[in-house]
Formats: sequence, C-alpha cells, structure tokens
Amino acid sequence: MTPPSAPRRDLRRRERELRREGFRRIAGTDEAGAGPLAGPLVAAAVILPAERRFVGLDDSKRLPPARRERLARAIEQHAVALAVAVVPAAVVDRIGPFAASVRAMTCAVLALDPCPDFVLADARRLPGLGIPHEAPVGGDGLHRCIAAASIVAKVRRDAMMRALDRCWPGYGFARHKGYGTPEHLAALARLGPCSQHRRRWAPVRAVVEPRLPLGEP
Repeated sequence: MTPPSAPRRDLRRRERELRREGFRRIAGTDEAGAGPLAGPLVAAAVILPAERRFVGLDDSKRLPPARRERLARAIEQHAVALAVAVVPAAVVDRIGPFAASVRAMTCAVLALDPCPDFVLADARRLPGLGIPHEAPVGGDGLHRCIAAASIVAKVRRDAMMRALDRCWPGYGFARHKGYGTPEHLAALARLGPCSQHRRRWAPVRAVVEPRLPLGEP
C-alpha cells in the first residue's frame, strides 16, 4: 500500500495573515555561511510581490544548484526590493557567527528600498531593527520570503567563494565553499590557513596552534 504523501507546505500563509493585519511590505531575511571554516557570511533581505508565484521556491539547502541559480535570477528580476550584506571572514572570526548573522541580516533589511513594514527573519531576533518582526526557527522552509532570501544569500556567497578560489588556489573553495570537507581539511593541513580562514574555528586553530607533545607543559 502506498503511504499517503506529506501535505504540501503553504509558504505564503503567514504573509497572507500579515496582509490581513494591514502590513503591505513584508520582507524575509536569511544568511548563508555561518558554519564554514572560511569565507564571508552573506545575508539577503527580500520583499516579494504578493501576486507573483515562484515555482519551486524552497529552503536553499533543499534545492540543487541549478534550480537555486534559476530561482535567484527570478527573485532578483521580480522582487519589490532586494538587498545583500556581507560580513568578512575576519569579522565573523572576531565576533562569532551568531552576532555576524544578526549584523548581516539587520544591515540587509535596513538597506531595502522601499523599507519593509514587517520582517520574517530566519531564527534570529534582530535587536534595534525598529521594525516589527518574527524569528521562526526553520523559517526558510516555512515562509516564501525567507526561502527567497536564503536562495539569494546562498547563490551570492557561492559566487564569492568561486572568486576566492581563484585568489587562493589549492584549498578547493569553489567546490566545498569553505565547509570542513575532507578535501578542505587536507588542504588546510598541507598549506596552512589563508586570510579567508576563521582562526577560532577548531579545525583551523588546530593547524595554527598545534598541540604540544605529551609530557610538555
């Protein structure tokens, strides 16, 4: 017997509710690059037109690269407003990924023109934003405006990592995008870190500050 299929998620439901409450410019914001060992953190903020459908829109992590690229182009072409903010690797290293995410998402939202009157931010409260907002956990799989922001942030960051691969060949940034894959860890052990590596991340720190031999203080 074939099991029943999972109910289809309605990614527009919360936006419709907010519009019934009187909000008109509803933005979604999300980041890409909080976890990697190298590279920047990138956040996007997007206001989508209420009437337009984006077929296949979903959390960027659930989409194959070609579909992400196609959707990113459609979002950038048809969005009411779109903005991107970048936190360099050195700053992510200094303030940590959570604070860097909050900073980037806040900057992206504040750069939107027109300014939103409500914001859905993926799993991050944004203190000091000055705009009503919610921070649903897993929002990139629940709300279309957050999904759109996650796609744009991921595609923009991937492009940056490909550019960094040309500047720092040998690490494989174009393939693993800075994440701690076996290829990346092997290159890190062989070449040592470059300026794009986050030195407080344990695998990088282990290369920069190798453990002393047993028995030494």
